[in-house]
Amino acid sequence: MQLEKKSFNSLSQNLVNWQGRKEWFFNREHTDTYEQWYEGRYKRAEVWQKKVMAQLVGKDKSIQELLEFGCGTTRFTRWWKELGIEATGGDLSPFMLGQAVHLFDGDLVNADSHYMPFKDNTFDAVAFITTFEYYRDPVQVIREAARVGKRGIAFGMMNRNSPKVLRRRVQQLFGKNPFYVTATFYTPQLLIAKIDEALSGRQYSIEWTCTGLPKWFPVQQWSLPIGDFFGLYVKILD
Repeated sequence: MQLEKKSFNSLSQNLVNWQGRKEWFFNREHTDTYEQWYEGRYKRAEVWQKKVMAQLVGKDKSIQELLEFGCGTTRFTRWWKELGIEATGGDLSPFMLGQAVHLFDGDLVNADSHYMPFKDNTFDAVAFITTFEYYRDPVQVIREAARVGKRGIAFGMMNRNSPKVLRRRVQQLFGKNPFYVTATFYTPQLLIAKIDEALSGRQYSIEWTCTGLPKWFPVQQWSLPIGDFFGLYVKILD
């Protein structure tokens, strides 16, 4: 079913924020410049993040259709096709989706990840790229992802084991960098604990790797839980 794309743009074009919320992704001051941020100083980080996610998800050839929740402006959502995967995007922010409709030639849905509006096993996999950090009930979201995605769940996460986390928190103390005020940073081990709680009784395997290391560092990806970003893939076996 092709969703009506114009509705997201019409909903958000005359608004500054959504329902008075303070989250950065409900504020046009920040969402309207989101794509520029990726094209600027964050470009190198994005390249390595995509390499990591391609390794984890791309090796599972059974993944043909994927739902990316928290898709934002579809920066990653429109990239999945390079792996031969057809993606659908979901996001809670009408401002993000108002831009996404101009950038992504695919289906988009405005919805809450805690209550995904899809039937069981609709997709082969569900992905969360730098969005899972903002969910109020991560266990509920994982359970929803396992319900909707029959083969796996992919996570691209900002790593708690990174000097940048301390820098971000210091910036917040001085009223700067509003992007992570409500974010909960995870390590691979902390995320795995949430997965184990959510998928109790299920059979699955987990693989993860880290990147986001300094440019001068001799390696840019490794199996230690240190770095600004980690990718983790849950392969559902039952």
